[in-house]
Amino acid sequence: MANASQTIPHSIDDEMRASYVAYAMSVIVGRAIPDARDGLKPVHRRVLYSMHEQGIRAGSAPKKSARVVGDVLGKYHPHGDASVYDALVRMAQDFAMRYPLIDGQGNFGSVDGDPAAAMRYTECRLSKISTDILADIDKETVDWRPNYDDAELEPSVLPSRIPNLLVNGSAGIAVGMATNIPPHNLREIVDATIRVIRFPEITIDELMANDDANGFLGVKGPDFPTRGFIYGTSGIRQAFLTGRGRVVMRARAEIEPMPGKNDREMIVVTEIPYQVNKAELLKKIAELVREKKIEGISDLRDESDRDGMRVVIELKRDAPGQIVLNQLYQQTQLQSTFGVNCLAIVHGQPQVLNLKSAIQIFISHRREVVTRRTRFDLRKAKEQRELVEGLGMATTEVDLVVRTIRESRDQDEARDRLMKLPLKGLEEFVRRAGRPENEIATAKARGDYFLSERQAKAILDMRLARLTGLEREKLAGEYGELSDVIARLEAILGSEALLLDVIVDELKEVREKHGDDRRTEIVAAEGDISIEDLIANEPMAVTVTHGGYLKRVPLTEYRAQGRGGKGTRAAELREEDFVAQLFVANAHADLLFLSDKGKAYTKKVYEIPVASRASRGRHVNNMLAVDPQGERIAAIVPVEKFDEEHFMLTCTRGGTVKRTALSAYGNMRSSGIIGVQIEDGDQLLAARIVDEKSEVLIGTAKGMSIRFQVEDVRPTGRDTRGVRGIDLREGDRVIGMDVIDDESKQVLAISANGYGKRTPMRDAEGNSTWRVQNRGGLGIIAMETSERNGELVALRVVSPDDQVMVITNGGQIIRTHVHQIREAGRNTQGVRIIRVSGDERVVDVERLAEPEEGEPAPLPELGESMPPPGNEGPGEDA
Repeated sequence: MANASQTIPHSIDDEMRASYVAYAMSVIVGRAIPDARDGLKPVHRRVLYSMHEQGIRAGSAPKKSARVVGDVLGKYHPHGDASVYDALVRMAQDFAMRYPLIDGQGNFGSVDGDPAAAMRYTECRLSKISTDILADIDKETVDWRPNYDDAELEPSVLPSRIPNLLVNGSAGIAVGMATNIPPHNLREIVDATIRVIRFPEITIDELMANDDANGFLGVKGPDFPTRGFIYGTSGIRQAFLTGRGRVVMRARAEIEPMPGKNDREMIVVTEIPYQVNKAELLKKIAELVREKKIEGISDLRDESDRDGMRVVIELKRDAPGQIVLNQLYQQTQLQSTFGVNCLAIVHGQPQVLNLKSAIQIFISHRREVVTRRTRFDLRKAKEQRELVEGLGMATTEVDLVVRTIRESRDQDEARDRLMKLPLKGLEEFVRRAGRPENEIATAKARGDYFLSERQAKAILDMRLARLTGLEREKLAGEYGELSDVIARLEAILGSEALLLDVIVDELKEVREKHGDDRRTEIVAAEGDISIEDLIANEPMAVTVTHGGYLKRVPLTEYRAQGRGGKGTRAAELREEDFVAQLFVANAHADLLFLSDKGKAYTKKVYEIPVASRASRGRHVNNMLAVDPQGERIAAIVPVEKFDEEHFMLTCTRGGTVKRTALSAYGNMRSSGIIGVQIEDGDQLLAARIVDEKSEVLIGTAKGMSIRFQVEDVRPTGRDTRGVRGIDLREGDRVIGMDVIDDESKQVLAISANGYGKRTPMRDAEGNSTWRVQNRGGLGIIAMETSERNGELVALRVVSPDDQVMVITNGGQIIRTHVHQIREAGRNTQGVRIIRVSGDERVVDVERLAEPEEGEPAPLPELGESMPPPGNEGPGEDA
């Protein structure tokens, strides 16, 4: 009768689900996710073990990569040769592995994405650090499993002395999950491992900090082989605490002046983020330039060589280097993000690990490895001591042993008779070995000594030379050494503290052999600390040219000179341009920009580009959102605080003044706000910070001046026009406004042709030279504007101990002491201050304070402003 078939119904959904889960776990465990203990995927482990078995180790001659790949395929890895060779290549790439596990010879690829040469051309051997990953593998330290055809055995994990999961990291995509672990510095990870061993309750935050008292480094964050920067620490901390986080990486880029071209800059990139393809990066930059998504780049070239990486990005003449670099960070992989996902196999299951749990798993692995190795060494030591003890007994009663062997028919009979032979002298042998009295007493109490089969066989195999007196002493010495080794090994197995000491000692040895300095620099993000904390608050001289170019130069670059000198060149300018403004402020000061049309903008002094003294700087249109159609910056005022107690006093060329609370300018949009309403045909000239008790002095090109109290000008809002400050005669215009804060000071007047004088605020009889008047009057004469002098250019309130800078439209500048300028009355012409030639004329004057001996000049008070570019000098109106 035929066997009846039976159909068992089964849901296709259940079958697909079970099959998919089985497939997924096979990929997760067998291919894509590293083991948390040795940090290796199966293919990497098989490559390293195969090279170890073939003897292709550090210090030996390298062998063809094809030989390694073939052995791995034939014995352990039943997949394509490409996967094996790709794994081998990656372990040899110093830009992919923080500590390469394979020492490769030949073309193993490049950071430009070039592939490695074919395996028949390249050679390889294990690196020195791999020696410690494979150390003690032949001492039964790990479990073994059959290979794919049950013909060979392969290790399920390597006994690694190195916390390789964290040190070299790993990346892989499995079914439904992925891992992405960054590399770290070996010294930091080893120190963290020792600290977890010594202080099991230590927190992750404590692991991240240095322990100076015990000499341990903190784990600062990932340490990439390509160096570069990590921007910010919040992502690092999140990754260490949870196993997941985002680490922002940046290239190392410096803005440098272009050789031979002082007015141009270039961006030099010497380090790029981890896993960034340099060739593709350059293509992306070129593409953005072609599509005009990034402006200001004139040339791009790769100057990298065997000495290091160097990518040069040349900028156009007026391109702001920092702005272009920020755009590159934003739109290219010069800044990229490493998404940390510390997923590894723990007890056969995928698990996300934080920093401490990853270290604890490694410690647990090392505890098992050291325990199994110690048991192996103990067994071998006991076996060897047993043989040495038997040989020692044979040499003690050598005549009896020799006679017994000679009387035997064959080797088997000799062995059996030796095993039955009662031997004496164990006590004597143990005593010769230098063992303690308790062991000697134990040997004495043992009585007759009978050989084991192994001992009897060893005696039969022993050479007659071992029977000499010297060899007998060597046997005794070896017995004593083996007894000491056994005692030490048994102590390790019997004490958790000693076992951990062994692990710590081996970690310290690894740190000394393979540790190196951190490569990746971690910098605080802008959100962590203020950018001002990174910039020195030093005095800066800021210049503005008639064409609208700004720059800042450290004040120490200008030296003091006597009056009448030729001066120092402040800028290399084009023929149609000239320096129109100069002022001094701290690098951290706020700058309030007021345009000739009355619009207000703000910037920090350190945001003004720093440049050499001879370069012209960067155009204001690249700094502020000014209207390119005719709008020009008229006044720049350093502001310490936008408060209610101080006011902004503005003055126009037409003599209109306005007082507005400084707090009204505090909330500023990047596009600017209305600062002053300007009448048609008029322009804003100057602005100063004042209070209710201040007095101001206004001067005109025809040599007139007026002094009045600020309280005469009622405060109004920003969007107002103001009131008349001085009544101008036909053809006259205001050239400057200054604040009088001390009656003991003097008024410095400088003319367009380089003549000047200083006039006391009070004469010898104590009468006021510049009496206080009501605003809106014609004023009084400040300087005689003769043909020799030219028009009045500047009227400044100074002290005899001050210094002043006088600057011409030709770019020349002189720094001189006020007391060197002749003192004269109001209605006089003055003396020569700076020599001008041809059409060159003085356009601006800035007051500086007298410096100490050997020190740079201190700053003038905040709030001092300059004449408007191109409007205050004689220019076209002269």
